[in-house]
Amino acid sequence: MKKITIILLCCILVIGTVLAFCGCKKQAENEIRLNEVTHSVFYAPLYVAINLGYFEDEGLKITLTNGGGADKTMTAVISGQADIGFCGPEAVIYVYNEGRKDYPKVFAQLTTMDGSFVIGRENETFDWKTSLKGKEIIGGRKGGVPAMSLEYALKQNGYTIGTDVTINYDVQFDLITSAFESGVGDYCTMFEPGASSYEKAGKGYVLSSVGVASGRIPYTCFNATQKYVRENKTKIEKFVRALKKGVEFVNTNSSSEIAKAVQSSFVGTDVDLLTKSIENYKKIGAYANKLSMEKEDFERLQDIIISAGVYETRADFYKIIDNSFVK
Repeated sequence: MKKITIILLCCILVIGTVLAFCGCKKQAENEIRLNEVTHSVFYAPLYVAINLGYFEDEGLKITLTNGGGADKTMTAVISGQADIGFCGPEAVIYVYNEGRKDYPKVFAQLTTMDGSFVIGRENETFDWKTSLKGKEIIGGRKGGVPAMSLEYALKQNGYTIGTDVTINYDVQFDLITSAFESGVGDYCTMFEPGASSYEKAGKGYVLSSVGVASGRIPYTCFNATQKYVRENKTKIEKFVRALKKGVEFVNTNSSSEIAKAVQSSFVGTDVDLLTKSIENYKKIGAYANKLSMEKEDFERLQDIIISAGVYETRADFYKIIDNSFVK
């Protein structure tokens, strides 16, 4: 926990110094600087809202940047580099638990579970209770939510990590596919469209969903500092209205129609591959059908984090989550 805080503070100091000495362009009145944790078809409703002009309809201009990790997205938000952050709510919990006065608040949720899939080399009938016994699975960075969700799913199915099953935490997120292809591990986890792309290339098989095994959690959400929320309530209301249209589009249209709507956000990715990826997420119910967060799901996320030993004290749902804009 201390390591996470130190990294955040160091990033803030560096960014603050850079901003102090740069001639930054003045922000347009209708602009929202949105920083996303990563770029993935897992976030299809957001890209639908952007590409189909729902934000423009509300008079908003979205400037989208990629944080490359929840810690970096959160740093961008609390340092003022971004107006709204799009990442897991655990990043907000960490800041809140450290006692920061103007900690960000979550005002909308987009995905309802972990979006990674278990990938194997053989097209087997996968059973969570037996298939991973004595095996090694590449699970992402220790302390990251993908790894913690995997740990939780394994524990729920009776495994003792390190005894019955080994999780390889040493492979960076963006190197998991190449490591698995080179022979590391017996299984690995991948997000879409990487999972479907890997299967299409004949290199492996999508066997199961980590999200289904670990349960419903608020996996990715939108947050902003309390100061920004106070001073930009109308902007956030407009943002939420546009986002809601994107969610409704995803929930009422076919995977192929959604793929066409998001294709311009994934230049070079085949529309059939996007369709397959979106279909996999729709099948497991990964996309939220409403933007408000349930307390039960939030507490399950905290169960996962506490089970992983990241922190012990629970954050107060009502202090971190603001459902008023979506309701």
